[in-house]
Amino acid sequence: MNKIGFNVLAWSAVVSDELKPIIERLGATGYDGVEFLIGAPDEKAYKQIGDYTATLGLETTAVFVLGADYNPIDPSATVRAQALEKIKWTIDRAYDLQAKVICGPFHSAFTTFSKCAPTEQEYMWSAEVLRQAGDHAAQAGILLTPEAVNRFECYLCNTMDQLAYLIDKTAHPNVKAMFDTHHANIEEKKLGAAITRIAPVLGHVHISENDRGTPGSGHVPWDETFSTLASINYQGWLTIEGFTRNDPDFANAIGVWREFSQPWDMAENGLKLIREMCKKHGLV
Repeated sequence: MNKIGFNVLAWSAVVSDELKPIIERLGATGYDGVEFLIGAPDEKAYKQIGDYTATLGLETTAVFVLGADYNPIDPSATVRAQALEKIKWTIDRAYDLQAKVICGPFHSAFTTFSKCAPTEQEYMWSAEVLRQAGDHAAQAGILLTPEAVNRFECYLCNTMDQLAYLIDKTAHPNVKAMFDTHHANIEEKKLGAAITRIAPVLGHVHISENDRGTPGSGHVPWDETFSTLASINYQGWLTIEGFTRNDPDFANAIGVWREFSQPWDMAENGLKLIREMCKKHGLV
C-alpha cells in the first residue's frame, strides 16, 4: 500500500516546534506522513517532533546530505570514517523521529567534485561506507535509500544505472535506492525506463516537479511515471519534495533563487495529483 508524504523543507530545514501547526495541517489535508531534514545538532528536537507527529497519527521519513568533511568517497580514510559516523548519527536521529526510511544523496558529499568522472575506487569506497551504515540501520529498523541527483549536485550517481550499480556493490538488505522525478527529469532519457531499471531495489520515491514547484504544474510526465510505478508494483512512499525561499539559509545552500510555488499550493494540489494518478493507473 502506497503512503503519501510531504517534505517540510518547503517551510524550514530546521526541526523545531515551529513546524507543529504545519504538521497538524498536513495531517488534516490528508497526508499519511511527513518528511524532515536531519541536519541541525539539537538532538532533543528530533524526538520531540517525532513524538508529536505520532500523536497526530502521522508517520515520518527523513532526508539528509553530507558535506565535504564527511565524504564517503574521499581519498582520505579519516574523512570516510567521519562520513560513516555522521551517517550513524543521522540514523540515530531518524530513530528518534520514529522514521523508517532515510533518503538523500549520502553516497557522496553534496556539491563536492573531483573534476573527474566517477572511478571504480570511489564506488567501492561508497559501497563500503553504505554497507557498514546498513548494519547500523538494521539495528534501528531503518531503510537507507541513497538518491541519484543531477550533475550540478554530485557526480557519483546521476542516473538509475549508476545508482543500481552502487546498490548492487553495497549488497545490504537495508540499503535500497531512491527515485526522484525532478532529478530524473534532468538526467534520464525516459522516466519509465529509469523506474523499470531501478525497480528491483527501489525503496523510496520523491514526487517533484521539473522546477521544484507544485507537482502537476510543469512538464514531468506523470502518467508515464505512475503507470510504471504501478507496473512494477511499487508499494513504498510517494513523498512530495518542493522548495521555496521560506528558509533563506537552506534556499541559498541549494541554489533556490525564486519562488516556484507557495508551500500550501504544493501540498494541496500535489496531493490531488497523486491521488488522481494513483486512481487512474491502479497504484494503491
